[in-house]
Formats: sequence, C-alpha cells, structure tokens
Amino acid sequence: MRGGCLVPQPLVDLTTQSVLCYNGDAWKISGEPIQGNDAELIFKLLLQAVKHHSKTTSSADSGTTAVQGVLDVISSISGPFAFVFYDAINSKLFFTRDSLGRRSLLQGVDESGAFKLCSLCDGTSSTLFSEVETDGVYMIDFEHAIFQDNWIATRSAGAPLFDASCIQTLSWEHNTSDLPLRPRNPVPPMNKSTPNGEAPSLTVETVAVRELEHKLRQSLALRIQNVREPPTASSGSNVKVAVLFSGGLDCTLLARLSHEILPKEEVIDLLNVAFENPRVAAAAAGKGGATGSVYESCPDRITGRAAFAELQRVCPDRNWRFVAVDVPYEETLAHRETVKRLMRPHNTEMDLSIACALYFASRGQGLAFDSRQIDAQPTQYATSARVLLSGLGADELFAGYSRHGAAFSRDGFTGLIDEINLDVSRLGKRNLGRDNRVIAHWGREARFPFLDEEFVSWVVQLPVWEKCGFGTPSPPTDSPEAGLDSEKKALRLVALRLGMTNVAREKKRAIQFGSRTAKMEKSKVKGTDALT
Repeated sequence: MRGGCLVPQPLVDLTTQSVLCYNGDAWKISGEPIQGNDAELIFKLLLQAVKHHSKTTSSADSGTTAVQGVLDVISSISGPFAFVFYDAINSKLFFTRDSLGRRSLLQGVDESGAFKLCSLCDGTSSTLFSEVETDGVYMIDFEHAIFQDNWIATRSAGAPLFDASCIQTLSWEHNTSDLPLRPRNPVPPMNKSTPNGEAPSLTVETVAVRELEHKLRQSLALRIQNVREPPTASSGSNVKVAVLFSGGLDCTLLARLSHEILPKEEVIDLLNVAFENPRVAAAAAGKGGATGSVYESCPDRITGRAAFAELQRVCPDRNWRFVAVDVPYEETLAHRETVKRLMRPHNTEMDLSIACALYFASRGQGLAFDSRQIDAQPTQYATSARVLLSGLGADELFAGYSRHGAAFSRDGFTGLIDEINLDVSRLGKRNLGRDNRVIAHWGREARFPFLDEEFVSWVVQLPVWEKCGFGTPSPPTDSPEAGLDSEKKALRLVALRLGMTNVAREKKRAIQFGSRTAKMEKSKVKGTDALT
C-alpha cells in the first residue's frame, strides 16, 4: 500500500541472485520518513550492505561484517515488518519480524521434511507451524550443514531432513555498542522511578498530557496521510481510512485525532461489529428480557452509538459513517472454518473469539449511518478503506487492565511498574501475527498508532504517575477531571482536551465480550481450551 504503484514480489537482484520477500510498512528509515515503495528501498539498502562489506574486507571477515551490515539496516527500520532475505553473495538466509510482532511470519517443517517460511499456514495442521518469535533476527548459513546427519536414511524414514539447530538467533538489544551481531531493539528499558512522597496531580494541563496528544498525533499522521486511492473507489465509495470502532476510549481517540489530520471532505468509516450470540439471547429470553435487536443490545454497539454521537457533536464538519456490522449466528458458523484456517497455528477458544470479531469487522460490510444524513434510512454498504486503525497497545502502555489496579493495591508503585513492564515486554507476543492474517484476508491492513516505535519509547520513559492515576491526588469534585478512572488516565485527559467528555469515562471491555463472540454455545468454556 506504499508508493505510486504495485511492486511484484519477490524482489530479485539479477546480478547476485539475492532475494527479498517483504511484508511491512517502513514509516521511517534511520529516523527519516521515506517516500516511494519501502520494499524496494529496503532491498537496495540490504544489497548495498552485503556488497560493500564483501568488497572491503577479507574473505575471512566478509561474512561477519556483511551480517552486521544486514542487522544495521534492519535496526534502522521504524514500522511493522516481516521478511525473508537471501544474501546470495555470502550464502546466508535472514528472516525476522519487528520486535513488536505486527506482521505475520510462520516457520515449520512440512510433511516431506522441508523447512518452510510463510505468512499463512498451507495445510490443515497447526502442529507443523509456529509463529516466528520476535526475539531477534534469525540466520541460516548455507556454507555449513543444514541437514541432519545421514540425510538419505532420514528421508527414507520420513523424518524431517532439516536440522533446526542450524538456525542462529541474533537477539534484539537496546544498547548494541558493546555487543557485535545484535540488532537494535528500539524500545528502551522501562522508567522504574517512584515518587518521593505523594505523586503530583495529573490534569489536562500537565505537560506530559499535552505532549502525549502531540506524540500520538504524529504517530497517527504517519499512518493515515498519503494513503493511495482504494482500488474500489470507482464503485461509489472512496473512503481511505476506517477505524475498528467499539466506541471505547482508545479507538475513539484515534478517530477524533484523525479528524484533525485528514482533509475535511474525506469520510471516515467507523466499523462496529456485533454478533448474534444464541446463549446470551436464550438467557435473556428466559428472564423475559429478549426485546429489541440482539445486535443493538451488544455492549460494543451501545458504546459505539454513543461515541458516534459524541464525534458528531464535537466534529460537526466531518462526515462520519457508522457501519453497523451485524453477524447472524448462522453466518458465524458458515465462516468459522475459514477463520480457523487463517488464525493457525493458534487453536484456542479465545483465539477464535477474537479472530471472528476482527474477521467480520475488517470485512467492513453492514448498514451505514451517515452523520450528514442522520434522518435517512441506513443502507447496505461495504467500505473501500484498506487502512484500518486499531487502538491496540494503549492498555499495556497506560495501565488499562484491572490487573494493573490490583498490582498497585497489592504492591504500590513498584508492583504497578512491574506489571506494566511485563505487559510492554510481551507486546511482541500479543498474537498480532494472527490478527494480521485474519485482516489481510480482506485485502486490508491494521495500523497501530499506539505501537509506533518512537511513541512506545517515549511512553516507557515517562514516570508511571504521568501515565495513569493510581496513587495521585483526587481532583476537586467540580473540576473537569473529576470522576475519571485511574486506568489510562493520561489518555482520558487527552480525550477531555479534545472535547470528548463521555468517551473519557468509558470502561475497558475485551473485544470478544463487547461484540459477544465469546462463549456462543456454552457458558463454561475457557478461553484457553483447545478447539476440537
């Protein structure tokens, strides 16, 4: 989705026969925004690195210095990526995902014993493939043995031919000055300072809150400006950007800031998904409460409608289009096997619940309600937007989960900091590869402004009392900040600064419960249960 035209892949250098397969968005390289196609630029830089080091060093050292050159290029990229690069000059294969794991890359050995790297499982088994870990850059040196000993006998026995021990892991490190052959992790260590005495108040005028608004706007602008015209624009919809929209704090904040960045004439679609959950419907009927639409009673539909109304009030000169994506139970069943195939190798009830919500939301088909035609009958609609904004990452960075409050109650600021640090350290394990596969099925991609490397780096260096309200003084009852929850308080204050008084007070709700994809048949199913 970058550059002025489509670039076929894989990219092949005819001179050296080096190859790059790339899936990503490089927003910046060496701190500078880039123009044109990012895959071509990265391939050019990788080729320069391996060619330069091969010419300027002895044969004994050229392999090592070429590896360092490749790692330097990878370390310079800001943005989500997964790629496979074959350095034909030095007979080395590199494969990696960005340290936050925002793109899909799987590895495994197939039934024939061949080692494979792919974006999507090519079979029905989840056991043959696994997500490439986000621990670093992986390298295979073809100048050394990569097959198991006695490979002819091994092959005849049907065992894997590939020797997995030949994969070297070059781990991410934030400070690489004294560590050769280490790619640089862009996220620094967490600020673990605690306040001396009582923490200062957090208000709409706190410097960190104003700076947070500025930093988030910068991250968002990189992701929504200069988006190409959608290929379906001729069909009547020319929307470029949509929001995965539950009506919660994080996604509504992204919608509100997008209004200030995009031209006023551009429509912004708000994709709000709700499911018919037969278990919930049966329970409501048993209590005599089954009246009205099963979709309009979903928690995310209720908050979505309310946030849509607040956006209309605060930004009346923007045409917001609320797309009510209603999913009957029969349709969920009809698509379930497709969703299970896309999310492989993940195979739990929770994976399926989350993947279903993202699958149907990103399809982007539903009843459209335009803010400029509020009295008109809603019409069936399919968004043309290929860029979908997601608020993922805000809960981890700003202490948005109930466990953060529990950690503070149990162990004070030290416990809270440790809990946030644990969440941030696990961002790369958050199954974003699964989500990438599900959303890409519809030819769209999710973009995560809260997971911008520079934004994350800035947030983790803030003291904890400038991110959330735990342990800070309560504001006066007549102040604008009165009644705000401590979770993600800095973001709530940004919402207040932008006029979103109701959204600033919204509670956290998991997508599978807000859209009602969880526990459709049985109430006692656990999220960790394996699918049958």
